[in-house]
Amino acid sequence: MHTESSMDLLVKKGALAQTKLVAPAQPPLGKGEVRLKVDLFSLTANNVTYGAAGDFLKYWQFYPSGEEGWGRVPVWGFATVTESTSAAANVGERVYGYLPMSDTFVVKPGEKKNGAFADHSAHRQGLAPVYNNYVLNAGDALYAKDTEAMQVLFRPLFTTSFLIDDFLADAGFFGASQVIFSSASAKTSYAAAQLLKARGDVKVVGLTSTSNVAFTKGLGFYDDVLPYEAIGGMDGSAPSVFVDIAGNAGVRTAVHAKFGDSLKYSCAVGATHWDAPRQDQMPAGPAPKMFFAPDVVKKRIGDWGPAGFGQKVGAAWAAFLPTAARTTHVVESVGLEAASRVFADLASGLGDPKDGHVVRLD
Repeated sequence: MHTESSMDLLVKKGALAQTKLVAPAQPPLGKGEVRLKVDLFSLTANNVTYGAAGDFLKYWQFYPSGEEGWGRVPVWGFATVTESTSAAANVGERVYGYLPMSDTFVVKPGEKKNGAFADHSAHRQGLAPVYNNYVLNAGDALYAKDTEAMQVLFRPLFTTSFLIDDFLADAGFFGASQVIFSSASAKTSYAAAQLLKARGDVKVVGLTSTSNVAFTKGLGFYDDVLPYEAIGGMDGSAPSVFVDIAGNAGVRTAVHAKFGDSLKYSCAVGATHWDAPRQDQMPAGPAPKMFFAPDVVKKRIGDWGPAGFGQKVGAAWAAFLPTAARTTHVVESVGLEAASRVFADLASGLGDPKDGHVVRLD
């Protein structure tokens, strides 16, 4: 029987910089359930997006908080099985997947297939399968013990970046000659920019805050890097695609107003600027369309098969790892209290783009 106490980190919905720690009840495991101890996870702007889009994209539903107005923002990381009444996972086995910011959590695995299992808990039915999957380290082609920090930091972001690159290329870049990224210093942005630039098919432009221009230029992944204030001076006649990682309505409106009908596609990916004032009016040019990575995964698994998809992502990931190491200063914190401070800073826009935050729970 489980007797250890466990803490959950809750985030206030709509005011993401407000957090608190709570100690929920720890009932004994039911039949076919597994309890896991969270070992290591990353905190990035991606997690801020999960909170900002929590209602719209159902991110709050993965780990219900049970407390009105507060939610549990999911994170990517590693966890170890500490109790099991399921044949799919044994005590001591370790997984990579979508975790809560908690000491422990419980899942109900389905059948183990290809070294992984999905959580079949009732509250997770109907949610995107890519977020319900847990991969056992022992059979994970992308796992390596000496790159755990880079895995938790970049693996989820890089998959999104890979899918953005693939989606745009598959669509012939919608007839555009350049791709413009907001929040260009964000890891999701610059990983996608690197992939796009390697294709050589389009000009890749990054928009970022003035304080991040030097860092972003230094990456070498963009053909041009501009501060947001310079949008008005861009060539608005160039056929363009806008990949919006920031989710800042003011930036989006400025880009749409500048390019108008020359904007061939507006791809809404993230919300790193979740606290920027929202504008209700539709911007000029094409209506922004939400990029939901699991939909692209589903299409490509249909096109390439699960093994083919895994091979393509794996090859691109292996090629990206040196870039991840070169561009990132890993900052390790210990404990959920430290995690709450890091998340609050990220939600307040105080993070340094060079830093990659990982949290270890002992």
